[in-house]
Amino acid sequence: MKDLSLHLLDIVQNSIAAQASRIDVILEVDLKFDYLALIISDNGKGMDAEFLQQITSPFTTSRTTRKVGLGIPLLMQNAERTGGNLEITSTVGRGTTLKATFHPNHIDCPPMGDLAGVTAQLICSFPSVSFSFTFKNGTAEYTITTSELVEALEGIPINNTSVFPLVKQVIDSSLEELRFPV
Repeated sequence: MKDLSLHLLDIVQNSIAAQASRIDVILEVDLKFDYLALIISDNGKGMDAEFLQQITSPFTTSRTTRKVGLGIPLLMQNAERTGGNLEITSTVGRGTTLKATFHPNHIDCPPMGDLAGVTAQLICSFPSVSFSFTFKNGTAEYTITTSELVEALEGIPINNTSVFPLVKQVIDSSLEELRFPV
């Protein structure tokens, strides 16, 4: 995958496929300390220990339509190329947490990509999922949640086609104000 926003999209789609009703995403960057972390937690069906042990293999997938799953192995490879790593914990019936760390000053660190677009698309495409996205840059942070947006929209459905550009614009502006590296 070309950028972190696409990794984010892929892993969140895994959470949705695992029937998560709540997904929390944290993207934390501190260029001063050469630290970048992508943390995604969900309350989906979780994975047993055997499946979890094999999850970084490209030949491990829960899909029945194909026999390969490249998202997690590619994320791990991209993290490790920068000197970072990938950690996944999961409990059957409780959910999964994935944490990928990178060294953003490393030449092989993938770019951020369209974080605002991916975030807005996920929020607006899955109205039954309660999302929380937190972006941290050093000591400053910005959080956007599904519940806050639903309240602000005052009855307009979050998956209404007119909502996406507004949500994307709010996120873009907030990331710019946060001086979040993009």
